[in-house]
Amino acid sequence: MSIDANDFYQALANESRLRCLVLLQRQGELCVCELTHALNLSQPMISRHLALLRESNLVLDQRFGQWIYYRINETLPDWVRSVLQTTAQANATKTPFAADLKALNKMPNRPSTGCCT
Repeated sequence: MSIDANDFYQALANESRLRCLVLLQRQGELCVCELTHALNLSQPMISRHLALLRESNLVLDQRFGQWIYYRINETLPDWVRSVLQTTAQANATKTPFAADLKALNKMPNRPSTGCCT
């Protein structure tokens, strides 16, 4: 897979998309409702950002009934995966990334118990 560096960094330049990518990097796979809860943003806004990330081939989605789960595209070039991993690690304790993870961890009824219905 080939990713254009300009497109990649444009995707990361938006705070909401970057926050989504950092959470996905740290958590592996998340439902739209989890990202909505963690970032405290509306579902339509999260969905728009995820659509752009999907169109850029940075994330993949998978539907399970009503739920759509997103994950980092595992076929990304090594340099892209390295940037995402380094960014997530270097900012784990910084605002807003630490707060996003804290909110996610406090989310009641995560998707495995049906929060998105």
